[in-house]
Amino acid sequence: MSNSLTGMTSQASASTSSLSGSGMTTSNWNPEKSAELYGINNWGNGYFRVNQSGNVSVTPFGTQGPSVDLHELSQELLDRGIRVPIMIRFPDIIKSRVNLLHSCFKNAINEHGYKAEYRGVYPIKVNQQRHLVQEIVHFGKEVGLGLECGSKPELLVVLSMMINPNALIICNGFKDAEYIETAILSQKLGKNTIIVVDRKEELQLIINVAKKFNARPKIGFRAKLNTQGAGKWVDSSGARSKFGLTSMEIVEGIEHLKRENMIECLELLHYHIGSQVPSIQSIKSSLKEGARFFTEIYSYGASSLKYIDVGGGLGVDYDGTGHSDSSINYSEQEYANDVVSTLQSLCDEKNIPHPHIVTESGRALVAHHSVLVFNILGVNHLHREAPPRLVIKKDPTIMHDLQYIYEKVNKDNINECFNDLTQAKQETLQLFTYGVLNLEQRAWCESMYFSIATKMLNISKNNSDLEDIESTLRQELCDTYYGNFSVFQSVPDSWAVGQLFPVMPIHRLQEEPDHEATLADLTCDSDGKIEKFIDTKTGEYKRTLQIHEFKETQQYYLGVFLTGAYQEILGDLHNLFGDTDAVHVSIGEAGYTIDHYVPGDTVTEVLSYVQYDRNKMVDNVRQASEEFIQKGNITKHEAKVLIKHYEEGLSGYTYLEESE
Repeated sequence: MSNSLTGMTSQASASTSSLSGSGMTTSNWNPEKSAELYGINNWGNGYFRVNQSGNVSVTPFGTQGPSVDLHELSQELLDRGIRVPIMIRFPDIIKSRVNLLHSCFKNAINEHGYKAEYRGVYPIKVNQQRHLVQEIVHFGKEVGLGLECGSKPELLVVLSMMINPNALIICNGFKDAEYIETAILSQKLGKNTIIVVDRKEELQLIINVAKKFNARPKIGFRAKLNTQGAGKWVDSSGARSKFGLTSMEIVEGIEHLKRENMIECLELLHYHIGSQVPSIQSIKSSLKEGARFFTEIYSYGASSLKYIDVGGGLGVDYDGTGHSDSSINYSEQEYANDVVSTLQSLCDEKNIPHPHIVTESGRALVAHHSVLVFNILGVNHLHREAPPRLVIKKDPTIMHDLQYIYEKVNKDNINECFNDLTQAKQETLQLFTYGVLNLEQRAWCESMYFSIATKMLNISKNNSDLEDIESTLRQELCDTYYGNFSVFQSVPDSWAVGQLFPVMPIHRLQEEPDHEATLADLTCDSDGKIEKFIDTKTGEYKRTLQIHEFKETQQYYLGVFLTGAYQEILGDLHNLFGDTDAVHVSIGEAGYTIDHYVPGDTVTEVLSYVQYDRNKMVDNVRQASEEFIQKGNITKHEAKVLIKHYEEGLSGYTYLEESE
């Protein structure tokens, strides 16, 4: 890459040796160790692995099926003129996920002798990209997968996309008369549309519209459960949740429908306990309460009730630990077994027909299919093997103190020296603020601080008694790798809610990654960084990522995995970084094919979102150029070059591009 960030280094760095291994790699490193380090066999779910070439491979149908080398694919996409960062989507993984969820419920239904069907729906709010929704509908046609919408615009999308008349369309969210009229009239087009009452006021609206069009709408009630889920989105459920009817409102709603002779229109009960529920125990608790609501509503006179929509919540194992908010402690089959067995047990207890089971599992269907690939632009090193110049007699006392710490520190006195170093760092800043140290002296102190810290880190490594010091110094001295992407655009949940996404190099995995780093994006926001990574040793997370040495003469690519759910649609335009280039890649025995290419935003497109007009902007710069040509500040040729670059910039990618 030819750009201003390439090769970025701190003046505190005097060498390219690594933080954790002084630049040395062990001869016995191999791809299997990289797979273990990054945990790809845990969170990859069989869709991603490290191959023997030391690259990440994508295997949508498991290790025995066709695969594509992600690094080689990225290079071939670049050769086609597609630009990094690239969002690469693998529709075959969506197909695999759709079939997996359907087969899990089919297995559970057969095993338990359940006497109804599974009718899944995909909530398009999870990712509304047109090509993705088309793929969901296509792959879901054979298994009856429907769509869920949570707003009027989403309803319009769903009505145009749903081509399977047997599949359900579930209408959730706030509704006005227009939303409800559209939903009810869609039934006259053969759509299997169910309108869910999320707020009690909506029921009368539905009744009024039904009378207006002489229609018999299909109605669902959303129950507000007392049971709460777990994890980051726990507030989606419980007594104070945003949507849902209380038990009193459900009773009143049933009585209202009876008075209107419309009780047979009530076909579905819905509830939702939140997204990414990490614990199966929370799911089981909600199932019991939801199933009890179903049986009681049926017994209260709503004998037309035939669906129970258990909502979303089926989680994705982002880190492979099995016990964090970014993980799950259950499998898809266990989830299906618990849903089926709980409903069967409570319905049989009340002698009520088994309802058709509806799930709104969006994250579980699409999270795995999308990978963000970006390149590293430069590195900021803080570790320093060699100390600065020796102090001389006239240097301030603090400089002599720091040199003394550097010379005397060893494994026996490292705790004392570490405390002295911490105090000396504070004193340095105070002395500079008070004018005792000049700029050159402060720079020397900072440089010596990093030299001492590096020496201490080398001493503390592999010493169980010094683990706390080693951990602190690793974070203090870690590199910053600057990536060509925007956290806010491509992985906003990493910033907003601390979501943990798998991040790893997609190549060079036959080499030992001997640097520790955090990742910074292109934005000028201090929050534009990733500094939570999977720790396969502890099962928690760590503040740094083990990574390879950055070489200015060699491109280095990282991947952020499992980004297919919510990230693209939640992304914002911080610093006016827009959508990335995106491609849909299908994989077969004969290789791969590019099904769709979706160009990322141009600067002009992004500026139009904030009401800037390209023509006016160019005209303003032209007028300024003419004015300063007359003043002699700029030549006609220079003005021509400026306008050319200005217009090309407006037509270009919002991210940094390789020079032609």
